[in-house]
Amino acid sequence: MNDKSKIIVNTRILHSPTTGVQRYLQELLTRIPPNKIRVESPSVASFSGIKAHLWEQTILPIRVSKNLLWSPANTGPIAIRNQVVSIHDMSAVEHPEWFSKNFSAWYRFLLPKLAQRVQKILTDSEFSRDRIVDICQIDDKKVVVINGAADMRFFKKPPEDIKAARKALSIPTENYILAVGSLEPRKNLGYLLKAWSIVQPLLPHSLWLILSGAKGKSMVFRDVPFENLPSHVHLTGFVPDQLLPALYSGAKAFVYPSLYEGFGLPPLEAMACGTPVIVSNTTSLPEVVGNAGLRVDPLNVEQIADAIQRLVTNNNLHQSLQKKGLERAKLFSWDKTAASTWNVLQEVAENLS
Repeated sequence: MNDKSKIIVNTRILHSPTTGVQRYLQELLTRIPPNKIRVESPSVASFSGIKAHLWEQTILPIRVSKNLLWSPANTGPIAIRNQVVSIHDMSAVEHPEWFSKNFSAWYRFLLPKLAQRVQKILTDSEFSRDRIVDICQIDDKKVVVINGAADMRFFKKPPEDIKAARKALSIPTENYILAVGSLEPRKNLGYLLKAWSIVQPLLPHSLWLILSGAKGKSMVFRDVPFENLPSHVHLTGFVPDQLLPALYSGAKAFVYPSLYEGFGLPPLEAMACGTPVIVSNTTSLPEVVGNAGLRVDPLNVEQIADAIQRLVTNNNLHQSLQKKGLERAKLFSWDKTAASTWNVLQEVAENLS
């Protein structure tokens, strides 16, 4: 690649609502030399759905020409071999039941073909690396693991910030444990709520379970045998980014019994805020948390309930995991992620004819 060439970044995903993948790209773009890259994205008129996929498969290859393309969001044009693609997980292939038929069918078609054609694949965990290699039938040397990180704004917030966040989200107590209440089936809300209904009577009356991100009981309870919420459960609805660090900081514990994660950013954010975590013992979560949190079988209600009780009632355990979590979170940084990513992109670009 000659000196005048630039690495093209496929930024189509930035037109979509912010999720973990968008945050990943935003964090890296602020740390990669802007004079060394050129971003490409579709026009506003075609930023979503089938039009965006068509743009990516047809227009983007023309714009890239003979340069190197980096596609950072689980998708990319099959026509381009001179490409590095970030595949964050294989959930759409392994669990099509969690997604729409069209969505899962597209990714079951796209990902193996893309993985076999591109120069390198970036992924967030050893778990995802193993699944990509196995499902796509590619050489494991083609896949590079580069961990994500918690943003610098995630740190222990002062009491006044925590109080303001509780007030803004109408949280009825200062004594709470926190869970992500995403409506995705893989977040496993049903089993968490079953566990909470078991353990709540054994805990202090002032303690509540706060579900952040949940948008309505009808969706939350599709697979839960409750007509009403269990006692002492509060749904905050959507939580603005600026309130998240304080919400984490005020929690006695963070519970994340997810069924499938390519990395699992929320537990890392919670640990960075000094909040002990309970996570699933499956997929990538043990890699992220290490020995700094409690691990449970996400399909074992009794294990989840027991872990909540232990963390709430055992002060020595709570303090130990709080300290370990803070230290664990320091091992991950977006600066490291960006530097490692840029090194791979440069190496691939230099080896192109």
